[in-house]
Amino acid sequence: MKVLVSACLLGENCKYNGGNNRDEKVLAFLQDKEVIPVCPERILGMPRTPMEIVNGALVNRDGETVDGIVRGQIEQIMQGLRDQPVDLAVLKSRSPTCGVKQVYDGTFSRTLIDGSGVLAQALQSAGIPTIDAEDL
Repeated sequence: MKVLVSACLLGENCKYNGGNNRDEKVLAFLQDKEVIPVCPERILGMPRTPMEIVNGALVNRDGETVDGIVRGQIEQIMQGLRDQPVDLAVLKSRSPTCGVKQVYDGTFSRTLIDGSGVLAQALQSAGIPTIDAEDL
């Protein structure tokens, strides 16, 4: 089984604050699987200003639109998947790129709303099953 995984869940330091979201449950689930780590946000550097989805676009807390840069990275990820089909994606909860069920509402107030991040949406549109890491 080939599984695409948010790189931060594997312990890679690609989170906005320079840290990671290492998740032992995810690591245990992946033990016998082929893993493809991804982080479309890494292109923005670390540490970086947090971003949320505002009116459909990725915008950082300073009001700068980073949508084109991140969506370009997602397009590259999706192109790479054409040559290596993926059975499942395990993604970081609540992320503006990887959130599967919920994301922050775009007000930078830590308010959650139902919805998916932009990478999760792209994967779902391509027919790749996605699950939230917290659901493992």
